[in-house]
Amino acid sequence: MQTLQTECLDHFIVFGEQHMDHLVQEFVTHYHEERPHQVKENDLLIPDDVPTAGILSISSVNCRERLGGVLKHNQRQAG
Repeated sequence: MQTLQTECLDHFIVFGEQHMDHLVQEFVTHYHEERPHQVKENDLLIPDDVPTAGILSISSVNCRERLGGVLKHNQRQAG
């Protein structure tokens, strides 16, 4: 709950239950699929299938934003 509040809800004024549900759902998806976790040696809770070894060029990295840029995730382009 504290992570949800500090990383997400502190940045918004919530306008109703549907708005709150949207914010929480976006954060939960980000938390489980995109955010690295120190307890797991900075691995994802649900790892993607893209290999992480090797040198990356800037053109091979995409930045995905959620909730207007409050949550950001960089990932290697597939293939």
